[in-house]
Amino acid sequence: MTYVDGYVLAVPRENKSKYIQLAKEMAAVFKDHGALSIVENWADDVPDGNVTSLPRAVKCEEGEDVVFSWIVWPSREVRDLGNKAAMEDPRLKDWEPNSMPFDGKRMIFGGFTTIVEC
Repeated sequence: MTYVDGYVLAVPRENKSKYIQLAKEMAAVFKDHGALSIVENWADDVPDGNVTSLPRAVKCEEGEDVVFSWIVWPSREVRDLGNKAAMEDPRLKDWEPNSMPFDGKRMIFGGFTTIVEC
């Protein structure tokens, strides 16, 4: 079964094109280092919940939308090696944390073992 890295973050609408550019550049790097696929999704129907929700989870502010993304890897081992190699890849050296088109402190992420795959 595959292994999945998942991400949820808030991105200012005014930074949507910058985010898409970053996502495309990062996707090329991750694919070159073993990722099978990368999926980036911009919120379209993501309501605020009464207790919890995706917007609440990332403390979405006025003028921001939720982005929900994942990377599919062949295995945890390939993911670990691929992430390490991607972070050392010279193509990512131009992206400084302070220049990201979103607030990385409000990003939620994690790795997941696939339990059902159809």
